[in-house]
Amino acid sequence: MPFEADREVPGLIVKFGGYPLHHGGVGAIRSLGRLGVPMYAITEDRGTPAAASRYLRRAFVWPTSGGEAPERLVEGLLRIGHLIGRPTVLVPTDEEAAVLIAEHQDALAGPFLLPPVEADLPRRLASKQGLHELCEEHGVPSPATAFPRGYDDIAAFAEKARFPVVAKNREAFLRRSRPAVRGTTRIGTREGLLALARDWGERPGVILQEYLPREEAEDWIVHAYFDRDSTPRAMFTGVKVRSWPPHAGMTAHAYVVDNPELADLAARFIKRIGFTGIIDLDLRYDRRDGLYKLLDFNPRMGAQFRLFESGSGVDVVRALHLDLTGRPVPEGEQRAGHRYIVENIDLPALLAYRRSGYTTPHAPARASGTELAWLAGDDPLPFLTMLARSLRPGAAHLYELWRTNRRGGTTRSGG
Repeated sequence: MPFEADREVPGLIVKFGGYPLHHGGVGAIRSLGRLGVPMYAITEDRGTPAAASRYLRRAFVWPTSGGEAPERLVEGLLRIGHLIGRPTVLVPTDEEAAVLIAEHQDALAGPFLLPPVEADLPRRLASKQGLHELCEEHGVPSPATAFPRGYDDIAAFAEKARFPVVAKNREAFLRRSRPAVRGTTRIGTREGLLALARDWGERPGVILQEYLPREEAEDWIVHAYFDRDSTPRAMFTGVKVRSWPPHAGMTAHAYVVDNPELADLAARFIKRIGFTGIIDLDLRYDRRDGLYKLLDFNPRMGAQFRLFESGSGVDVVRALHLDLTGRPVPEGEQRAGHRYIVENIDLPALLAYRRSGYTTPHAPARASGTELAWLAGDDPLPFLTMLARSLRPGAAHLYELWRTNRRGGTTRSGG
């Protein structure tokens, strides 16, 4: 490998909320741990796959919901920083963590190393409304979207809308005890929309969005790391073949595909808004008008980030650590044709997609190599722990909770 990481600077995986079967955190532990970087992680308990990794020096067991007072979460992070005892690179795995770190970076900057992002920017980007407004401001295509302030606004929208439409929680990154909709909800008729809206209260926390038909679209992803000048130090593009839940959830199977147009769109947008750090973008290519439309902006590493690695051995988490420790990030082309499979969700996704007839023409006919989310010959215990945890009583409920909280499944109403 043409670079060496600073082994004196640890990494800390920061996650809030109960989603123990998270392969992204395991991937980050392995990625930096294989370079000799001491790795620490916040975990729900000692029986999570992340806690079982041979590359983890210590798991800090800290059950959270993500809805605690920010002061309490900051205090907990500072306590962990004191226990580690030296400057540590923070690697958030969810929006709550990314937003909290950005908004309290002055308090955290002593014991921790973090990108100097504008404090309110991650919250705006993680918010559906904030992202849509930034897209409009900077000329980035996104689905047509309405932000109703009450039932009357929804009724007026229903009179003019072309159905089906999609409903999403306006602030999807904030965990709620009773969200208006469960994840991405496709609504087929005016009557179905009005029936749902009666339960949304006086101030519906939803957005209503045009539906991009899956038979006329492809799902693309961009993962990148941007330095303090919003210059990309690692940039990757790929196509999502399957997700779980189907068409609206986490990536189950994806390929690295070179897409200079998409990379340029992402780089220009990031430069204009001045973002610093890791990004995970979801875009849908609309074949009807030839535009890539930005659906989600995750201001942190994505769970599938290990799909992407350059020829010089750099992924976005390694780029983050190298840059924040003052080391150059080697350039290199991405591994075109490489694929990524999440073992525990790809089989149900495969069966669902076969029934739907969805295709991704840009996916390579044959993979140049495969990265598995869980199974690794040098670190087998997270895979075994994942299997054991998936099969034990209550696992289905835990996964449903994870799915709901992490921008989960697609439901339908009125057709």
